[in-house]
Amino acid sequence: MADKARQPHVLAAEFTQILCISAHPDDNEFSIGGSVARWAREGRDVVFCLVTTGGSGTNEHTPDNTGLIPIRERESWDAAKILGVKDLVLLGYEDGALEPTLAMRRDLTRVIRRCRPDVVVSGDPTVRWYGSEYLNHPDHRAVASAALDAVFPSAETRAIFRELLDEGLEPHKVKQVLMTGSLQPDTWFDIGDTLALKCAALHAHVSQVGPGKWIDGMLRAWARRDGKRAGVKCAGAYRRFVLDRG
Repeated sequence: MADKARQPHVLAAEFTQILCISAHPDDNEFSIGGSVARWAREGRDVVFCLVTTGGSGTNEHTPDNTGLIPIRERESWDAAKILGVKDLVLLGYEDGALEPTLAMRRDLTRVIRRCRPDVVVSGDPTVRWYGSEYLNHPDHRAVASAALDAVFPSAETRAIFRELLDEGLEPHKVKQVLMTGSLQPDTWFDIGDTLALKCAALHAHVSQVGPGKWIDGMLRAWARRDGKRAGVKCAGAYRRFVLDRG
């Protein structure tokens, strides 16, 4: 039975700009794609910032990474179009070799000041593993850590990265952060009407998923699991931080 105290969340109408920061080209499609499609349908502008090129994404479907970077970029644009994403920001870091450096934090601060989002969506840098079957990718943790540090204090503090002021990028305060992949979620979005788009967007990453016969079953199982927590059929789960109560 669903927890009666938990209900699906709806973003405030004034939150029209959303920036989603992830390490790899398909991370958002695996995790937040259903919510993204919902936000886009609500008329909000969603931007994806992908930190790495995805150039190390070799697997049984792509055993050789020769020429892989432009393929993954094209797949990212195809997936973004399916979800209704407004734009992609590609930072071009090397896939598989990330650390939460000051340079990365500066780059993400620059993106935040340019996009001026009301809401930033990123991962949880504290999660080292999920259950006993998945070790969280170090790139995920590095990007999530740098993203949170860019949100606060860097993006809103004039004296940090003063060179960004010379680029005409004034400080910007993010109002809320939604952290995906948290082991302690407290916020859920109803994605019953957009789960099919999430599945279709992940299918667009052919270099990584191949025919992807497992995609729909896996993503639907995750959505049903999270939906039980929110009293709906399918949901996306987050931990929410309210940084500006306005």
